[in-house]
Amino acid sequence: MTAQPIAPVIPSARRPGHRKGRLRTSGPLPLASPPDRTDVIYGFGRIDASGRVADRVIISALGWRGDDRLTLTAGSGVMVARRDPGGMVTVAARPYIVIPAAVRRRCGLRAGDRVLLAALPGEDALAAYSFAVVDRAIRAHGPFPRGERGQP
Repeated sequence: MTAQPIAPVIPSARRPGHRKGRLRTSGPLPLASPPDRTDVIYGFGRIDASGRVADRVIISALGWRGDDRLTLTAGSGVMVARRDPGGMVTVAARPYIVIPAAVRRRCGLRAGDRVLLAALPGEDALAAYSFAVVDRAIRAHGPFPRGERGQP
């Protein structure tokens, strides 16, 4: 008995029901601002091992460019960056900022932490909030709504 080779089964690259033709591309995602607060733009970032936090939309909204100088201030779980010609930190050519290790320690931020970014273009400032700070603010606002079975 001689066996016939089985032809490989390769699925189509197209999705079922997808018509052949030009792909649609959407524009950039809208800026995240509350409807009644157009002066602030929100985003999320993750601190990498070198202290970099990147969010192209946030940095673009601020108009910060490579070689701009920043002054950073730190508090418990919060870092604030402001454009300042005499600042000690330089914005990189790519859309990210670097939070120096000393500032990260003062804020309690570590590599891998996610942060809520709040840009205030009118004040030329960016704040990075740890999720611990965000959680405290949410809990201070009031209890989480409960579902029918007492679950959030």
